Amino acid sequence: MSVYAKPVEVLIDELGRLPGIGPKSAQRIAFHLLKTDAVDARRLAEAIVSMKDNVAFCERCFNVAEGAECSICTDPDRDPRLLCVVEEPKDISAIEKTGAYSGRYHVLLGAINPLEGIGPEQLKIKELALRVAGEDIAEVILCTNPNLEGETTAAFVASKVLAPFDVKVSRLASGLPVGGDLEYADELTLGRALEGRNTLDQ
Repeated sequence: MSVYAKPVEVLIDELGRLPGIGPKSAQRIAFHLLKTDAVDARRLAEAIVSMKDNVAFCERCFNVAEGAECSICTDPDRDPRLLCVVEEPKDISAIEKTGAYSGRYHVLLGAINPLEGIGPEQLKIKELALRVAGEDIAEVILCTNPNLEGETTAAFVASKVLAPFDVKVSRLASGLPVGGDLEYADELTLGRALEGRNTLDQ
């Protein structure tokens, strides 16, 4: 016998399918929406429907776009010779907030993860090779996440995909966060910090 009314159960089940939302969080969100004003709840529902109806992946870089190509791909002020490879569209937002990059992007839509059945074929890696072959790209910056899946993906792209091309391949520097303590750093982070050490002016 169901504890809640059927519509509430259905909503909890659907919310629970979202990434990062467990059963308790799904229940909490569902009851929050139940108490929310009907106008606000409909606004949320309409925003979801509008996104699904009007937004897709950019045909060139696989960022989110309202048309065939995203605003970054169509921006004439972006440097077309620089290409930053990221795992997900949300990673573009993080890089753009720095204000330190003016090139274009390529989104893989994931990372290689054999345990979850995700290989190179499931990612936009073939499309990356086609772009490097067909566009005047001087440097590809691999900005995958600094974890096992991201490192595996970066290594595969660098050695198997980009090696045949006359293009510079670089990787984001990684190391200790500002304000962090050495004793809390994991071995990979500390090792990367040592490898990427800078020479100080004397």
